[in-house]
Amino acid sequence: MWLDHRAVSQVHRINKTKHSVLQYVGGVMSVEMQAPKLLWLKENLRETCWDEAGHFFDLPDFLSWKATGVTARSLCSLVCKWTYSAEKGWDDSFWKMVGLEDLVADNYSKIGNQVLPPGTSLGNGLTPEAAKDLGLPAGIAVAASLIDAHAGGLGVIGADVRGHGLACEGLPVTSRLAIICGTSSCHMGISKNPIFVPGVWGPYFSAMVPGFWLNEGGQSVTGKLIDHMVQGHAAFPELQAKATARCQSIYAYLNSHLDLIKKAQPVGFLTVDLHVWPDFHGNRSPLADLTLKGMVTGLKLSQDLDDLAILYLATVQAIAFGTRLIIEAMESAGHSISTLFLCGGLGKNPLFVQMHADITGMPVVLSQEVESVLVGAAILGACASGDFASVQEAMARMSKVGKVVFPRHEDKSFHRHHHGDRNFTKSHRISCGTRTWESFNPGETVLGS
Repeated sequence: MWLDHRAVSQVHRINKTKHSVLQYVGGVMSVEMQAPKLLWLKENLRETCWDEAGHFFDLPDFLSWKATGVTARSLCSLVCKWTYSAEKGWDDSFWKMVGLEDLVADNYSKIGNQVLPPGTSLGNGLTPEAAKDLGLPAGIAVAASLIDAHAGGLGVIGADVRGHGLACEGLPVTSRLAIICGTSSCHMGISKNPIFVPGVWGPYFSAMVPGFWLNEGGQSVTGKLIDHMVQGHAAFPELQAKATARCQSIYAYLNSHLDLIKKAQPVGFLTVDLHVWPDFHGNRSPLADLTLKGMVTGLKLSQDLDDLAILYLATVQAIAFGTRLIIEAMESAGHSISTLFLCGGLGKNPLFVQMHADITGMPVVLSQEVESVLVGAAILGACASGDFASVQEAMARMSKVGKVVFPRHEDKSFHRHHHGDRNFTKSHRISCGTRTWESFNPGETVLGS
């Protein structure tokens, strides 16, 4: 599981090698990638798991193997999580240096020696056994896979935006950032040439859109963090009862409750005294620090429904500022981003979407099909079956714009003033909701904003 952080000592040892493959994962490998997890298995479950294993699969490759009997791996999986290079293949020296030299044996048969671009047809399609399990006809084309978030990116990033008044209409697809928001969030930006962004994964060649380099930023918890903050609050039982009485989800109720308490000012102003630092599960991008913890500042003794609603708002804002920080890191390195394309479960939450627009200052495009990961998967299937000649053609035909949310200008000065300018080194930067704190050394005098 991506969120399993057991392999902390293993990832530290891997990063100490400073091997050249690390420059393609933002400079340091994440504990969420496969090399440290494999090393953990070898060191902790040698007899019961490591020695007995025939194959190690990422989930999308495991599913395509179960469907077709073909052990070929997707280029997406291996490039994004396993240090494979689309141009050079595996690097023997890396696996030997980190203590996983046994994977090199037999031409990497355990982790993948046949690597296919996403959308390539696998074998003879769905096997009779898999067809029976799924209730489908045998022989249906099955495509080499994408990781779920990458399928979401593929499903939204190529949409035809004509007629929506967006700056990106006249710009190349490289001006778009796909954000796939669920339990965690992934920020997918593509470029014609490789761009190295400190703390942001990649550049990965052809890992999402064929022929383009991919950079992938991310936040290790977003939806999960919002649930954690709301469900742990003293007023949560009251919230549940009131939402149930109105036949609403708890988040629809909270959004309407915020509208009730905001009075004349825009809703964003409610968090002027309450701030959240959202790295409860470490920071994936761009600080790339798995040791970071979360923080809330500005708490009062009261714990009523108003307090819960404002804490929820501050958490959503903190996540949006995390996205803004990722965008700034990507733009500092050479990306030029004008528009956000957002999908996943959190895309159904209007407050989450509006805060991303307001805080980044960019319009947010929502896809017509909310489950854009399924659109991306369907694009791959349509390529494997021969319905389209290329992934790009399928993207242009199958991705549709549903709604566009523009930034509200009345919040712009508030977010800029209270959040501050982030153009200083990451080692001295802590973002809390709508303000910026600077870390300091003992003995230094620090003046507040």
